[in-house]
Amino acid sequence: MNKEKTKRIKQAVRKRRIRAKISGTNECPRLNVFKSNTGLFLQLIDDAKGVTLASASSKEVKEKAKGMKKTELSMLLGKEFAEKIKALKIERIVFDRGGNRYHGRVKAVADGLREGGLSF
Repeated sequence: MNKEKTKRIKQAVRKRRIRAKISGTNECPRLNVFKSNTGLFLQLIDDAKGVTLASASSKEVKEKAKGMKKTELSMLLGKEFAEKIKALKIERIVFDRGGNRYHGRVKAVADGLREGGLSF
């Protein structure tokens, strides 16, 4: 097997292992982070109903963030998404990093969400 394929398989295994342990409810929904090379996508999911409550992507914030680095953009995305979640009257969430390591852009989103007033 080539290196890229094993890397994707390892990430899929990590993602399944994480999802086996956590799930979101109506009071405490799951926040899923999907990271690509060009963008970052966030979804607030109620797993009990199987419904996406809110979503955001880095494309929504890019107009405001000209000249920012990817991690700074992620922090701003986290803060703005926290405001959206607060408007839904949700204070607590479960953070699902989606098989990604908890550093860099994923950590910046989490820090932005915490600064926005969410707890997880």
